[in-house]
Amino acid sequence: MFRFTYQIYRKVFPVVKRELAYWRQRAEKIPDRELRQQALASIDNKTFHCEGGSIYSIPALKQRDILIPLIVAYQTISDYLDNLCDRSTSLDPQDFRQLHQSMLDAVTPDAPLKDYYRFRDEKEDGNYLNELVLTCQRMILQLPGYHHVQDEVVRLASLYTDMQVHKHVNPDEREDRLKKWWESYASQYPGIYWNEFAAAAGSTLGVFMLFQTAVRPKVPSDEIERILDAYFPWITGLHILLDYLVDLEEDRVGGDLNFITYYNGDTDVKQRLSFIAEEARRTARLLPDADFHLMIIDGLLGLYLADGKVNRQPGVASVSRYLLKQASWKARFFFLNSRMYRGKKQEIQRPRHT
Repeated sequence: MFRFTYQIYRKVFPVVKRELAYWRQRAEKIPDRELRQQALASIDNKTFHCEGGSIYSIPALKQRDILIPLIVAYQTISDYLDNLCDRSTSLDPQDFRQLHQSMLDAVTPDAPLKDYYRFRDEKEDGNYLNELVLTCQRMILQLPGYHHVQDEVVRLASLYTDMQVHKHVNPDEREDRLKKWWESYASQYPGIYWNEFAAAAGSTLGVFMLFQTAVRPKVPSDEIERILDAYFPWITGLHILLDYLVDLEEDRVGGDLNFITYYNGDTDVKQRLSFIAEEARRTARLLPDADFHLMIIDGLLGLYLADGKVNRQPGVASVSRYLLKQASWKARFFFLNSRMYRGKKQEIQRPRHT
């Protein structure tokens, strides 16, 4: 675990910093004021997403100069589009879907570029989004085993796109749209609720894991199936539900959709998140390099539950204590390390969920 932490800070984060510095420089040159503002905000306020995603390069450090630029570019698209949808005057699902077509094109190496701003007034981005898409495509072409995982990467990207579209429409429509969307998948995922499925779709971790897998020329199909069984909906669901848990009060005040509110009180939250965490662990143990995936799960629990917002929400604090009690000592280590690193009175600078 200590070697893992050392690699994060010495081998991964410096490359992430370099990549983000480049994309920030590009964002500063965006002609349209609104697009420039949202692009810069997505980088300045959501560095955490790129850092966390790039941890998936650790088991393949020899290929980090491929994986980290790919992960950073893809996550930067995600964060940028989330800002455009979250803070947009538009409530047009057609606009949101066209914007997110860029995420599908980014993971399809031979896909032509499209007019991603077709249905919105702001259009002049100085080729920023196109360059992000092309960077992803160029890096993917250097992954020898990508053809083995491409279909599943596109499927996860499609689910992410669907969730983002339904989540950002008129507040009076979003819940009905999300539930109707879930109905077409319910039979495939009998162990989860609609809000848990939607949360799982909002994570990019499954895509990053498949990127890492594709550094190998040959990837057995049964291994890909086990990765998907572990990541969607369990690891990705845990990831985003913890994010929503921490932001529960903030979303209530702001009137924003929060998937945690669809549980029946704190007891239900504890039981469901504990169940999802245990399923994440169970399925992770079946993967090659299981210790890495278990470390990811422990890191998610420790880092999110150490957020300064937790103790300001009695119900959330109670859930946090329960989950940490159920977790391994490594999760508690990450929890204490996060607290010590940021300071007990300093809130962890973590971006809001997508």
